[in-house]
Amino acid sequence: MEEQSERMKFAYTYTYDQFTVFFHGDHIFIGKQDRPVGQCCVDIMNLDETVLNGIDRRVQAFVPAAQALLTEKTIRAARNAQEKLNAAWEVIFTLPVYRDLRMDEPCNYHTFERLLADEEKWSAVQDPASEGSAMYRGMVDGLLAFTTSLRNFRRQIEVMSERYFEPLTRRNSTAYAEAYSCFYADMAYVGARLFQEDFAQSFPMEVCFVPMFQDEEETGIFIAEKATFNSLADFLRTEFYRGLALGNAPRRCHNCGKYFLLTAGYNTCYCNNIAPGETERTCRKVGAHRKEAQGKANRTPAQKEYDKTYNRLKARKQRGKISLDDWNSAVAKAQELLEQSGRGELTDDELAHLLKEL
Repeated sequence: MEEQSERMKFAYTYTYDQFTVFFHGDHIFIGKQDRPVGQCCVDIMNLDETVLNGIDRRVQAFVPAAQALLTEKTIRAARNAQEKLNAAWEVIFTLPVYRDLRMDEPCNYHTFERLLADEEKWSAVQDPASEGSAMYRGMVDGLLAFTTSLRNFRRQIEVMSERYFEPLTRRNSTAYAEAYSCFYADMAYVGARLFQEDFAQSFPMEVCFVPMFQDEEETGIFIAEKATFNSLADFLRTEFYRGLALGNAPRRCHNCGKYFLLTAGYNTCYCNNIAPGETERTCRKVGAHRKEAQGKANRTPAQKEYDKTYNRLKARKQRGKISLDDWNSAVAKAQELLEQSGRGELTDDELAHLLKEL
């Protein structure tokens, strides 16, 4: 039993082109971090383009050094190539997913020194027809394509989110599936018409099912899906579609423009981050006020109930009966109830009852 418990700790180390995560229900375990499925995709969507540009510059500096090593074949050339590669790792390993993993430092940060010290592997790399040479070229080509794959992923999610998901009135797995079917059909048509190829959404991964403990105290156990990926882009696509199947999807905040994870069944266009120009109020709280300030023409019965609640809360705030924070929280809650009503989750009478309790 002791041996079985030890095996379930999964103390892995990783490289940039091979890492393992664990899926369980609507959560994903990366290293010691537990996140809702879809959050990594959101983090990548919010990544500043300057970060990717920085990786490009460092990789471009590394490639000539890696090529020079094949001709110079010296310790000095190996150290130069490793120095350039490590500069790229310093940025790449701060990206979402990588930053939560225990990266294999000897393998990543001493690649060329170890290669030169292994005569058999070094001889294979120098033989253009060998598997070792193909692996060497693949490593260099993979780094050159690294940011391109992330940019392509970001663009695809941006198009899907803005053109196909934003018009949705409901936010659940069924609604996303219907929207994705339209996206898929459009992309299949474009691929066949313009590029004479299929629009394939398939990614290589290795999967097995393992037991995992709920926490470090080893209380509770569940079955998790252990998935090993060969690229960050493949993982991100897999996580995105798994999230979509669960009803989780990235959405761009209508106030700050950043992406946030909209979880199953919930429909709001504002995130919970501090709003631009604010010190405490979130985009969701600011957005609730802005929605109230919009035109009142053609208000539904549910919207009119919301209007009455808003005015009542506003009057209480002005009389000093509630604090500014309580006022902001109550307005945000009223907005959430109104959105629930809009999704058909509350009748007008239920909405009115809940609003009166605020």
